[in-house]
Amino acid sequence: MRHLAERPSFPRGGRAERRRPPRRQGALWRRGRSLPARRRSAKRGPSSGSGLGPVPGCRRRPPRTMPTVEELYRNYGILADATETAGQDAAVLMDRKQLKHKDAYQVILDGVKGGAKEKRLAAQFIPKFFKHFPELADSAINAQLDLCEDEDVSIRRQAIKELPQFATGDNLPRVADILTQLLQSDDSAEFNLVNNALLSIFKMDAKGTLGGLFSQILQGEDIVRERAIKFLSTKLKTLPEEVLTKEVEEFILTESKKVLEDVTGEEFVLFMKILSGLKSLQTVSGRQQLVELVAEQADLEQTFNPSDPDCVDRLLQCTRQAVPLFSKNVHSTRFVTYFCEHVLPNLSSLTTPVEGLDIQLEVLKLLAEMSSFCGDMEKLESNLKKLFDKLLEYMPLPPEEAENGENAGNEEPKLQFSYVECLLYSFHQLGRKLPDFLTAKLNAEKLKDFKIRLQYFARGLQVYIRQLRLALQGKTGEALKTEENKIKVVALKITNNINVLIKDLFHIPPSYKSTVTLSWKPVQKADAGQKRASEDTTSSSPPKKAAAGPKRDARQIYNPPSGKYSSNLGSFSYEQRGGFRGGRGRGWGGRGNRSRGRIY
Repeated sequence: MRHLAERPSFPRGGRAERRRPPRRQGALWRRGRSLPARRRSAKRGPSSGSGLGPVPGCRRRPPRTMPTVEELYRNYGILADATETAGQDAAVLMDRKQLKHKDAYQVILDGVKGGAKEKRLAAQFIPKFFKHFPELADSAINAQLDLCEDEDVSIRRQAIKELPQFATGDNLPRVADILTQLLQSDDSAEFNLVNNALLSIFKMDAKGTLGGLFSQILQGEDIVRERAIKFLSTKLKTLPEEVLTKEVEEFILTESKKVLEDVTGEEFVLFMKILSGLKSLQTVSGRQQLVELVAEQADLEQTFNPSDPDCVDRLLQCTRQAVPLFSKNVHSTRFVTYFCEHVLPNLSSLTTPVEGLDIQLEVLKLLAEMSSFCGDMEKLESNLKKLFDKLLEYMPLPPEEAENGENAGNEEPKLQFSYVECLLYSFHQLGRKLPDFLTAKLNAEKLKDFKIRLQYFARGLQVYIRQLRLALQGKTGEALKTEENKIKVVALKITNNINVLIKDLFHIPPSYKSTVTLSWKPVQKADAGQKRASEDTTSSSPPKKAAAGPKRDARQIYNPPSGKYSSNLGSFSYEQRGGFRGGRGRGWGGRGNRSRGRIY
């Protein structure tokens, strides 16, 4: 088992060598246990570090004993006087071969073998004179490392606090590697010290610090890997631009791609948060790079298995990460095509990865959000037909009436407004690219059937819109913030959206000019001359308040009851978006046992 001080600072080798090694048993290190004897003998001999042997002509020194507090202070004084005289120039001390100075520093290094008082002093004195004795660098770092592993928490904290002073030159990546492993501490004060130490060496050499962090992310124990990733996701955004240069951001992207070869779902989300926050990836080409990364993670070239919850989960998580990246210049075509060809035909057989999630609605909402940014599609007519057929499933024909005009059946069809909003919006967006689909691509009988369904749905829609407006009439401020009224506000948004889209399709020929804002997205001000997205619910409900629309993560389903234009307004059920928020470690099946380096 390798010790943390001996870990390589950077991942080496090509793709094959970057594959994570078999899981080692136990942690890399444990507090309260001595460092392996192998490391002591390898690191602390007189010829370690720079390779210099004993000073010629000097007598062999007697075996060292543990220094007392008085001896530590005395030797500290010798070194303090010498460094003041030498003007802080380490070369002066070494060139004169003043053995007593080296011996004085060795006494301080031996302080780590003493009691609690000696260790506390050693933790402060070792880093103070570290730069003056480069040939004892390894011994000094190892001595400080012993203190970082001490049983006494106060000694550990003092030793960790001083670690950044060792981060000079080639030692910095090694110190970053050590600090990254120390993130596994469960002591909150100690953990904060490690975070602060990492941030301080980030400002000395960001690339070197990242090398130590990514070394542990790629090769470290699970707890270290997890905390290193979270450190990056929370702390990178706090660093100033002069630290996160373009070169540093390119290094982050390169190393992140290596990590993304083997990640869990939660880790993937965190890395997308890291990468999407980089300034160099805010451009169109940068966003396109991120979309390609997500598409690779989503395995869009593979056959979709609707009965595999991990397969479904992976697609949902990846698509959620891709949606914010799409724009008029960064197209969603590849994802929309995959959803139309592979997901929509299997919508009813999807296996939900999270209990309580309406997986079908979740998929339809993602498709609706992406459809606005779809570019030129190779099989547009075929995919539009699949989308149209799925829309028909949720737009029932009117029930047959008996001779007396009463309903011949037992119940009216159930109008699923939330599903129809998504499907109708997606069809409306893609239909713009093939405006003659309803007139030239459908036969007269199918078009007639579709208009009957639209008309029946629109009649029911008008009833619910009137009821919702009546229920919300006169309500302002706090009254709109009750759970019941928030539900009604969103329901009114959904029904208004559907109403606008149906009116467009009733035109001869069908029109695709209206613009609506999906009910779960914040309302944006309409441009001058542009049709309103949907009607306001009340004059006092600002568009970006919670009452006017749910946050992105709040899933609301409006299912009006069956029965002809019932006065009952139906019900919502709140669903949380995200397959990994219920617990840790669930993501895509874990890591490390798939031939491609990823396991979902």
